[in-house]
Amino acid sequence: MAENRASAYTEGVPCWVDAQLPDLEAGKRFYGELFGWTFEPAHAETVWARLDGEPVAALARKTDGRLPTVWTVHFATPDAEALSRRILAAGGQVVTAPLPLGELGVTALAADPEGAVFGLWQPGSHPGFGRRHAEGAFVWVELYARDTAAANTFYGGLFHDALFGPDAEPDFGRAPVSDVFPAEMPPHFLVHFRVADCAQALGRVQRLGGRVQAEPFTTSYGTVAVVTDDQGASFAVLERS
Repeated sequence: MAENRASAYTEGVPCWVDAQLPDLEAGKRFYGELFGWTFEPAHAETVWARLDGEPVAALARKTDGRLPTVWTVHFATPDAEALSRRILAAGGQVVTAPLPLGELGVTALAADPEGAVFGLWQPGSHPGFGRRHAEGAFVWVELYARDTAAANTFYGGLFHDALFGPDAEPDFGRAPVSDVFPAEMPPHFLVHFRVADCAQALGRVQRLGGRVQAEPFTTSYGTVAVVTDDQGASFAVLERS
């Protein structure tokens, strides 16, 4: 699999991200200026974001104002129904049952035993990211958990080969919530996009109406800062070391 291009993902590999936003046009302006994305209609109230012509994310208009404004990571699976059953058996929840999106594929939402929500994606004509790891594209997702040992057991059971197998190249880490956030913050996934310069990216975020949640800090996978967009959706920017 090429570093920046991918046509297929094994089960448990982060293969897609999307944001649920109140104002889709505002989202297009914010992320278009921040990452250089262009947009095209996908389905329903959803647009695909493209980087150099390749799909890198989706932005969707929230259908219910009570839903959170969030970025969600989706893990690849060849069988969303079977994976949903395994999630339930392991103590997780199925938030939204597998739903076909025409010929594109099948989507579902699940939560781990601590309540962190993630998506499943069973590909049809849309395999997932056409470009990743490049500047302006998805590069990493971190699960901030209360019990990282329990998280490793849960996700290791679901996605053992993707996380720990001989050919594993995981874009998925686990860390305690309190490493970055207040202790009362609920467990959650934080999607990371790659940038050339973390400090410059923070300046752009703030000029575009977003805000900084966590100033840059050093990790084993690079320099990270946590931000929100101008509608309140949190994500991270990552400058590789």
